[in-house]
Amino acid sequence: MNAVKRGPSILVVGSACTDMVIRVDHLPRVGETVLGGEFASTPGGKGANQAVGAARAGGSVTFIGCIGCDDLGNKTVEGLKADGINMDHTVRTETAPSGVALIFVGPDGQNSIAVASGSNAKLTPADLQKSRKVFSDASVMLLQLETPLKTVETAAELASEADVRIILNPAPAQPLPDSLLERLFLITPNETEAELLTGVHVTDTKAAAKAAAILMSKGVKNVIITMGSAGAYVATKEINQLVPGFKVKAIDTVAAGDVFNGALAVALGEGKSMLKATLFANAAAAIAVTRQGAQASAPARKEIEEMFATGKARPITAVLANGHADGSDVEHTVSSEAYAK
Repeated sequence: MNAVKRGPSILVVGSACTDMVIRVDHLPRVGETVLGGEFASTPGGKGANQAVGAARAGGSVTFIGCIGCDDLGNKTVEGLKADGINMDHTVRTETAPSGVALIFVGPDGQNSIAVASGSNAKLTPADLQKSRKVFSDASVMLLQLETPLKTVETAAELASEADVRIILNPAPAQPLPDSLLERLFLITPNETEAELLTGVHVTDTKAAAKAAAILMSKGVKNVIITMGSAGAYVATKEINQLVPGFKVKAIDTVAAGDVFNGALAVALGEGKSMLKATLFANAAAAIAVTRQGAQASAPARKEIEEMFATGKARPITAVLANGHADGSDVEHTVSSEAYAK
């Protein structure tokens, strides 16, 4: 089944797995056994989550990954196809089982995750070389780090050769070569990932600005540091600004970052400005955290547009980075139209 042509062409190269989720009263400490409540088995994997997030946000999505020839893998492929995602270039393997993630979710929606990569570790540079044309057809490519780094680097090389904008969500966190960073249109770390990449402990907008500057000095063109409910810090040659999140009651933060990245890729593919695209992505992520599950939490385009337009439960605000670490940043209320430039 081919993807329905309904929006900008988004290529996602990355992981797919099955999430085994247990809701618990608190996240277990080392050596502790916690009796859990609800259990659910749902489709996940950062790459697949981002593909679903992008498809539901209005993108025409192609996914390239490596998925096992087992029951879990079959369900993964069926689910992605059901969201209109082109799976023609995804590799199926009998040499490894499909990936699995074990996830604990606490009462506040926070989570801890362990991943068995399985077939995701089998995605090779040669697999990508066989699908070179897909890269040239894309408007934006999304990458993560749940597949081998050499494969990620090859994907970046192919996209760069085709003059495709590359977004890297550097998760799970690991050191990255400058040769990869130099190819990126945009990198989207959270606070922890930004710290690993730059050595800066990101706790406020001043620290976020410093971390972003270091990443840009390594060749990355644009940086967005996601900061949970606070929003996302945007840094470009012209902009250093926090785009706030939307106030919602979070019940499950699993895949919120993936939904953010999927929606962001679509918004940028549609030609939205960096600030407006970030606000759009914040709206998508805000909806996602109010729902359980990874791919199940990704909102439809209509829902994102409603959140984006109304700013449910809080005014849309712009917080300028002025170096205050005590939370006393200058804040002023603006409408979403202010992000149109």
